[in-house]
Amino acid sequence: MTKYIACFLLFLSLSTHSFAQQDKQIIIETNNTALVFTISGAKKLYQSYLGKKLSNPSDMQLLKSTRREAYIGAGMTDLFEPAIRMVHGDGNPSLDLTYASHKINKEDSNVTTTSITLKDPQYPVEVLLHFTSYANEDIIKEWTEIKHNEKKPVTLTNYASSMLHFDASKYWLSQFDGDYMTEMRMKESQLTTGIKVLDSKLGTRAQMYRSPCFYLSLNKPSDENTGELIAGTLAWSGNFQCSFEIDQQNSLRMITGMNPYASEYKLQPGKTFETPAFIFTYTQKGKGEASRNLHRWARNYGVLDGNKPRLTLLNNWEATHMDFNQETLVELFDGANKLGVDLFLLDDGWFGNKYPRDADKTALGDWQVDKKKLPSGIGYLVNEANKKNLQFGIWLEPEMVSPKSELYEKHPDWILKLPNREEAYSRNQLVLDLINPKVQNFIYDMVNDLVTKNPGIAFIKWDCNRMLTNTYSPFLKENQGNLFIDYNRALFDILKRLREKHPHLPIMLCAGGGGRVDYGGLKYFTEFWPSDNTDGLERVFIQWGYLNFFPALTVSSHITSMGKQSLKFRTDVAMMGKMGYDIRVKNLTEQEIKFSNQAVKTYKGISDVIWFGDLYRLVSPYEENRAVLMYADQSKNRAVLFNYLLNFRRKEYMGRVLLKGLDPVKRYKITEINLMPDTKSTHPDDGKVYSGDYLMNIGLNLSPGKIAPLTSAVFELIAE
Repeated sequence: MTKYIACFLLFLSLSTHSFAQQDKQIIIETNNTALVFTISGAKKLYQSYLGKKLSNPSDMQLLKSTRREAYIGAGMTDLFEPAIRMVHGDGNPSLDLTYASHKINKEDSNVTTTSITLKDPQYPVEVLLHFTSYANEDIIKEWTEIKHNEKKPVTLTNYASSMLHFDASKYWLSQFDGDYMTEMRMKESQLTTGIKVLDSKLGTRAQMYRSPCFYLSLNKPSDENTGELIAGTLAWSGNFQCSFEIDQQNSLRMITGMNPYASEYKLQPGKTFETPAFIFTYTQKGKGEASRNLHRWARNYGVLDGNKPRLTLLNNWEATHMDFNQETLVELFDGANKLGVDLFLLDDGWFGNKYPRDADKTALGDWQVDKKKLPSGIGYLVNEANKKNLQFGIWLEPEMVSPKSELYEKHPDWILKLPNREEAYSRNQLVLDLINPKVQNFIYDMVNDLVTKNPGIAFIKWDCNRMLTNTYSPFLKENQGNLFIDYNRALFDILKRLREKHPHLPIMLCAGGGGRVDYGGLKYFTEFWPSDNTDGLERVFIQWGYLNFFPALTVSSHITSMGKQSLKFRTDVAMMGKMGYDIRVKNLTEQEIKFSNQAVKTYKGISDVIWFGDLYRLVSPYEENRAVLMYADQSKNRAVLFNYLLNFRRKEYMGRVLLKGLDPVKRYKITEINLMPDTKSTHPDDGKVYSGDYLMNIGLNLSPGKIAPLTSAVFELIAE
């Protein structure tokens, strides 16, 4: 009898242990979102829930689904896309991941990082899933670390940053793609059974054709104010892949991370492979709320000095291209003063002596000042600018080399190029092998020396004008599958070193237009260049696209002579982001200069609302022949409203616009601003006062009377 009792107690103990294990949950929360994992009795980790945070904490215990494994290894029993695939040193192409442990680190009242360790029971392999939750911003950042202690290197052929599961009746994907001069065009489609993939194979400049940014709407299409959705973006400047696979049970598996294309990565024993972060927000309040969540997070955590003001600048490119000398540039400082901007930016063409940079075929890599063009050096220009109350900035393209350069002649082994193949040029240039530590030091030393020896340099434009093709690194030898990944890691390492030395120097991220825009790069940059297309009409769409995921103070929006719209229209469009100029000031009329000078003052007066306020997209240019958006500050005391009329047919009528983000109790005075000199507003609501409740429920007629295409208006709302 005692024997049977002992057996029963042992059975009861094992059963209780199994039940406890199965009930064990790991909950990752923000103020409004919960991501719940369940650990099964077999120590498998499952995603049980992703959605609105439940008001009753005890209800979370009811979320115990074990249908969807959280991070699936290839080669076992799963029949769909894996999160990770590894070929072990002995040739075994499988990975079986089970729960080992987890820890929670509460960094402060807002930020918590949860790390879950998974292990293979047969091989010395660990996969760590990291989740950082930002409570107030309703953002979750997810990334992965892969480690092993096998005797030989393992080969990674898949390595997701994130795997998330969804169960909805239908799914809609909003993606953003385009090409050079047509960046960030928004397209929405319903997902069907099979796999939809957004990816890049450009090596760097990931944004050029398709963006690693998207909305995933659940059950029905989302609009600005309603709908359940995920807004996500990958913090990576290299090849990316976002896949959306619907299985036979209508469940969606979403996998995001680096693109495994041509990247079978050899991971040495004892080394750690860390993936870039996937950053996402969940909401049931539409795309507008998702954007505001991302913007708040970006200003606080994702962008360098995201809560500090920006400089308004004049770039010389349109005025001179590469044909200038120091006298010409000093004369242009007067134009910058006439506009009233903070900084003058010297663009391409200032360097090279043996092979002067007079066109785009020479001198990249030879970062010495052209003694013929600038005999007194950069320091002279800095001082002359300062005398005129201007700061001075400069253009660089550190990752590139011209075949006709001293650097190329001295170090042909520093170039990414295939052996036994002809060199492949794009924009008459090649790419430096950043994987080589000597090249990393060269780039770091060049930038550091330039800034250190010319301490008055207050701004850098960091460009990257071609993708990676014909890629082969002599430094990697037989491990060429590591190239695409290690290149971007090396770039980030260089930027990290520079930021340790120059932590707050403003740097614009540029890549042949908007070819490299992501939160992996933006942690080292203060802003980015969205597109070389500065036509005012086109910029409405381009900037509209970027503002879905990136805050206004990061979106460099310059007024140029491109496009046939009025100077006022182009200026009003630039004001929706971080306004600047790239224009021939001497070609402006006296009235246009007067208008522009006042526009700069006006912009400086409202920029804190635009840069640090909440964005509300009111009328989409994809839905009507106009675009209306507004920014409201956190206190709901001030707002700035932009109205852009696009191309439309005769006798097309525009309806009233309902405003957002105001306090219904407060009363707001409406003033049209940024008017041409010696003109007054003809808008019937100019100077009137309305309650926030009226403005948000009755709205304003922003296009009264006879309206004209390609015209615009800016209004300031101030609570009385």
